[in-house]
Amino acid sequence: MMSATSRPPIDPRLLRRSPSARRYVVITSAMGVVTAAAVVVGAVAIAAILSELVTDPSSQSLDAQAAHLGMVAAAFVVRVVATMGHDRYAHRASAAVIAELRGAALEALTDPARTSPRDLQRRRGDLMTVLTRGLEGLGPYLTSFVPSLVLSVTVTPAVIVVMAFTDLTSAVIVVVTLPLIPVFMVLIGLMTRERTRARLNAMNRQVAQLLDLVAGIPTLRALHRADEPVDRVGALGQANRRSTMGALRIAFLSGAVLELLATLCVAVVAVGIGLRLVYGEMSLNAGILALILAPEVYLPLRSVGTQFHNSEAGRTAADDVLAILDPPVGHVHPPVGHVHPLVGHVHPPVGHLQASSAQPTGSSAQLTPLSAQSMSATARSTGVEFVNLGIVDRDGWAPRGLTARCEPGVITVITGENGTGKSTTLQAIAGLIRPDEGAVLIGDTPVTGPSVGDIAWLAEPPVVVPGTVLDNLMLFDADRSAIDTAARAIGFDTVVRELRDGVDTLIGTGGVGISAGQRQRLALTRVLASPARLLLLDEPTAHLDDASEARVIDALRARAAAGDTVIVVSHRPAVLASAGHIIEMGAVHV
Repeated sequence: MMSATSRPPIDPRLLRRSPSARRYVVITSAMGVVTAAAVVVGAVAIAAILSELVTDPSSQSLDAQAAHLGMVAAAFVVRVVATMGHDRYAHRASAAVIAELRGAALEALTDPARTSPRDLQRRRGDLMTVLTRGLEGLGPYLTSFVPSLVLSVTVTPAVIVVMAFTDLTSAVIVVVTLPLIPVFMVLIGLMTRERTRARLNAMNRQVAQLLDLVAGIPTLRALHRADEPVDRVGALGQANRRSTMGALRIAFLSGAVLELLATLCVAVVAVGIGLRLVYGEMSLNAGILALILAPEVYLPLRSVGTQFHNSEAGRTAADDVLAILDPPVGHVHPPVGHVHPLVGHVHPPVGHLQASSAQPTGSSAQLTPLSAQSMSATARSTGVEFVNLGIVDRDGWAPRGLTARCEPGVITVITGENGTGKSTTLQAIAGLIRPDEGAVLIGDTPVTGPSVGDIAWLAEPPVVVPGTVLDNLMLFDADRSAIDTAARAIGFDTVVRELRDGVDTLIGTGGVGISAGQRQRLALTRVLASPARLLLLDEPTAHLDDASEARVIDALRARAAAGDTVIVVSHRPAVLASAGHIIEMGAVHV
């Protein structure tokens, strides 16, 4: 990501990613040129009128000043029309730019090849803030800051050139004092940037806490602990309020400082003009023209300084969105196929393995990536092997140094304390997470990407999509006879008969409309009916009673007896008792 201290006023990545932003900058630049011309023409006409009224009595009539008055009116109308037209277009363009960035970011985040589900889950609070309220803050940047910036590079140089031809001394004074405004703007902006980042971080924390709270409300209510998060949410809200008020306080104070500085600079020019007029060192027309143009030189920079603070939140959010679209250079995943020579270390098919925590040593070898076409055939004859598997999370390595083998024909159970990487290991097998160390092998080839069609995966909690019960059962492309067999094996056929519309019963997002136990049996039926020969199940008997758990275990044993590779994550004693192979995960390595 581009550093905050070195980023340009208009990020080139923004122009590259958004066609609307490119069009907007071009049109804004054109309006800046028109505005500069109107300012100069209007100032020249007003100076001519005032000087002639003082020095030439014969010109003190409307007829004599008709041409000059027409120029003033035309310049005024052009400037007003350009400003109104640009403002109207600016709001539409900013909405289009925000929509383009949000759409591109959502597309990147929902692409498993670019963003893993684990990373998406971990960053959901920050992403929710950035893509909603944070990105909306880009509006003031586009509608106020960018136009002021364009005027500062069009109007300001044009006015200085005209002043130099009119009164070189005033132009020199302006050139000497003009840098004071950007210097103070940068100094104040550095302080504001930290405040803005603190405000965005406070908002991220609050959103993340609220999302977790909403997701856990059923559990909290069941445990009669729904009131406990109130104080924490209140504290987060107060932190957000304090950071916001701090940023606003600095913005208002800095705006007053810039206004005072610009006023003093214009006053210096005015004093110089007045003294030279008294001593007859310049003409009245030149003095009036220089005095009219002086405030126009400082006005765009004053606007940039004022709008800088209003736009900083949007620019910070835009940086985060652009970082999603354009990852930092050099940010690459380690090669999945880079493993140490422990491939071929055969473990006994039945037994109790302890996940190794030793660091891998020795030379390395490159293995051929596993193709989607070959995975299914490979899974039918070989098992799954972990070769010094290590994955880094924000809390450390979980797992790390995992070396074990899951053979077909038996149930392999992965168990251990919470946070040791059991579910992460299943995601690595499915290709949803790229290992930071070692590899996951199916047969003799490493998994390098998602292969959903070759694996039946039961996540925790189960994935249920909006639609009918039958739609969810058919997610793995199983035939109806296999679904009926699997449903009878674990008792889901009874659940279907109890539903109002049977398999045509509608289910909402997250399984709304059926109970937790019914969702679990639905997902289990889908997995057991799948033609895939590699089954991954995360806590398959959660929310089930003992009798239902026994039926599920029998169904898993039947799949294993048919030669399938069955890998289960569980703590339940009955599941552990059914295992032909147990992998116990060790502690997290921080």
